[in-house]
Amino acid sequence: MNAAEPASPQVWVDGDACPSVIKAILFRAAERAKIYVTLVANQSLSRPPSRYIRAMVVRGGLDEADNEIVERMRPGDLVVTQDIPLAARVIDKGGVAVNPRGERYTPDNMAERLSMRNFMEELRGAGVQTGGPSAFHARDRQAFANQLDRWLAQHATKNIVPGE
Repeated sequence: MNAAEPASPQVWVDGDACPSVIKAILFRAAERAKIYVTLVANQSLSRPPSRYIRAMVVRGGLDEADNEIVERMRPGDLVVTQDIPLAARVIDKGGVAVNPRGERYTPDNMAERLSMRNFMEELRGAGVQTGGPSAFHARDRQAFANQLDRWLAQHATKNIVPGE
């Protein structure tokens, strides 16, 4: 950790594929809870001006954003991602991983999720049309907000910013 990194737990966002409605929830939470939220992506992402919201652009390339998140995150940090292999790496490092639909990745469900991801990838590689994810609904937004609130409640006492 370098001197610019906050000591309290923080949120890392796999920004390239995160829905804007989820980013908006995170931005409001950052201000409300005084928690650092960092968007990591291969391109510049818009964000509101805030001392708690940062964006990090990494060079293009397979898994560059993922690698940056895993390198910088610490145990207890929250990572928002739809990327199952990234979620597995986050869990291995002691972090908490949640997808934008509010589903928490755990050591118990990770093997099944990785297996299903690999199976679907094999089907697509063989030319089978597997379809995309289902539409994003209000219940997904609410499930995500609930997971974020639970994580924030667990870390509320750790988010004391000096001088406030």
